[in-house]
Amino acid sequence: MGSNQKFKEFVMRTAESVADLSQREKVAYAIDKYEESFATGLSRYSKLTVARQRAGYLKNKALNELDRYLIEFEDNFTSNGGKIIWARDAEEARDEIAKMIKKRGVSKVVKSKSMITEEIHLNEFLINKGIDVCETDLGEFIVQLAGDKTFHIVTPAMHFSKKDVSTLYAEKLSAPENFTPEEITQFTRNHLRPKFAEAQMGITGANFLISDMGGVAITENEGNGLLTMSVPKTHLVIAGIDKLIPSLENLDVFWPLLASHGTGQSVTAYNSIITGPRKEGEFGGPEEVILILIDNGRTNILAQEKQRQALSCIKCGACLNACPVYKLIGGKAYGTTYQGPIGAVLTPFLLGFDEYSHLSFASSLCGKCDTVCPVIIPLHNMLIYNRNYAIKNGFKAISNTRRVKWFTKVSSSRKLLDLPSSSLKNMIVGQIMKKSWGKEREMPKLAEKSFNQQYKERN
Repeated sequence: MGSNQKFKEFVMRTAESVADLSQREKVAYAIDKYEESFATGLSRYSKLTVARQRAGYLKNKALNELDRYLIEFEDNFTSNGGKIIWARDAEEARDEIAKMIKKRGVSKVVKSKSMITEEIHLNEFLINKGIDVCETDLGEFIVQLAGDKTFHIVTPAMHFSKKDVSTLYAEKLSAPENFTPEEITQFTRNHLRPKFAEAQMGITGANFLISDMGGVAITENEGNGLLTMSVPKTHLVIAGIDKLIPSLENLDVFWPLLASHGTGQSVTAYNSIITGPRKEGEFGGPEEVILILIDNGRTNILAQEKQRQALSCIKCGACLNACPVYKLIGGKAYGTTYQGPIGAVLTPFLLGFDEYSHLSFASSLCGKCDTVCPVIIPLHNMLIYNRNYAIKNGFKAISNTRRVKWFTKVSSSRKLLDLPSSSLKNMIVGQIMKKSWGKEREMPKLAEKSFNQQYKERN
């Protein structure tokens, strides 16, 4: 049962990433810088655990009463003049977007950073429809310019060095060589300004959907989100149904936690709340605001008693930065929208265990992701639950299952462990684990004598 193709592709990408010393150096440098800022951000809290517990409680409350909060949010959002479209999956969401673009004669679109649009592969879809789509977040703009994929939930261009970006701009935009980061930022700002003015539609995601006021909360650091949602005539918001929080008052917990755990800031530079299109007499803002609420597999997770808490994730990226596996292989190896520990928990349910169960096994289970999560998601336990779910339902890759069975047989046999020849033992283990251990690493050597033998000799 199940297909090994995605697993084989993952193994191949992982081997390439591990062998790419340049990429590993860039990722290590970026995460080291993040950890410095992260420590500073957390030091501002006098009662961090209390804040995390409060945030986790509020997100779980929203999930456990999601039906009620969704109805309340819809009532409040539409009463402010907004429009809501419900989409069961990515295909349905894309079809609805295609209809509204055709109806409004949209040919140019600007987008702010949004993981949900990555999830439904919106850029490729719109480009195939002949729409000019421009990412306006600096990191996403770099990735789009390079024809690449998002590398990290918060830092999409983490795998690009300053020199890489300067070279890319020189090749793609005829910019001068050896641009400094400040010059790159200014050049990008000048390049993007006309895009906002020309676009007929701006597309954003949502960090939070506020039930009691029907508001859409958007967090960013560059101001491009404000321009994306306010300059074009139509503002299209795309969000998963898991983004609900009960009340506006809850943002005093979530906004600082998102900032400190995402980038180490005390507060993000731009925090906006959208309640609908501009009203009569207002100077700026879009003529219409449309929200597409997407399920796309989230109810599959909601149906799981143990794993449903993963939907409380606020996409801060802290678990990726803490994960030793992510640090080693980076974002490309996963081949999915959501990487790291949270991606390993969510993706099999979103895209199917048949093809993505292997991601839950791509973890050392060290548990560090649990300690950094701002909403206290027990990711370590959820990875174990996913593994158990995969094995019980026959979704585990056969090749890996056989290796584990053989290794279990050898390690549980006193006769084999006490073989007098260590070279024979090393040969047996080496053959069993050769593929999964990888040719880039040297297999650890077993001792001449087993623990049992040494214990008997000493006693």
